[in-house]
Amino acid sequence: MWMVNVRSPHGARRLALGMFALLLAALLLFPGQSQGLLDYLDGPVGQLVRLPLEAVSSLDQGISAMWQQYVSLQHVADENRRLKQEMDWLRGEINQLREAGSATQRLTSLLQFKEQALPAMVAAQVIGRDSSNRYRSVILNKGESDGIQKDMGVIIPAGVVGRVVKTTGATAVVLLLTDPNNAIAGLIQRTRDEGIVEGVPQGRAKLKYIPMLSALKEGDRVVTSGLVGGFPRGLAIGTITAIDREEGALFQTAELAPEVDLNRVEEVLVIQAPQSQSADQTARPDPGTKR
Repeated sequence: MWMVNVRSPHGARRLALGMFALLLAALLLFPGQSQGLLDYLDGPVGQLVRLPLEAVSSLDQGISAMWQQYVSLQHVADENRRLKQEMDWLRGEINQLREAGSATQRLTSLLQFKEQALPAMVAAQVIGRDSSNRYRSVILNKGESDGIQKDMGVIIPAGVVGRVVKTTGATAVVLLLTDPNNAIAGLIQRTRDEGIVEGVPQGRAKLKYIPMLSALKEGDRVVTSGLVGGFPRGLAIGTITAIDREEGALFQTAELAPEVDLNRVEEVLVIQAPQSQSADQTARPDPGTKR
């Protein structure tokens, strides 16, 4: 047992420090009961140790509150992750529904145009594109078994797409309007002058063999003439964007902006019988019928 002379200043100081250390140890070991202990302390020693003990008690309460807040934030973070996953899934569903709705609108437009138009047509989907850059062409999911043959015209409601150049039993290759190897009879709507529409390497088209006396101008629309090939008269081809008149030449040439964005075509109609041919067949009597 150690003895402290409380009558001397040095002994009183040692006693106070000892009591402070004892109370501090009790606080650390029993933080919940420390406040009650402080209620019984009074006098100089109590006043001396009260403020540090209250500070430590407040620190303990603050740590407990921070821990509870951390646990709550963890629950919120987990909930946010779950909601984000659900939102990503819903976005995917919305994109699929939008794509299905867009495809439905395009197909509905094709079918309505098919019902209104006189020529017999077959609806088909684009399932491939030429990747060799030698030709500007697309591949359809319909072929000879569906009644598609070479040289048939291919369109969408907006205008001309191209012409069938090769077929198999289940597929068909379509040479696009912008391919230099393609040629379609065209007609300037305003002036009624005719020419031949050919593709150019830059992915556009041009109208050739326009009479020099033609008063064509930029902005004139060009449509199919219906005289040659697998297209009826009046289908949109493009708009004149520039005119080339060479001195001494026999004909004019005009650059065209195609009416159809051929890089975005997904569904098409293949013309099995142009309108002029259908009309001729309708007007021509059956040899086997009696008049």
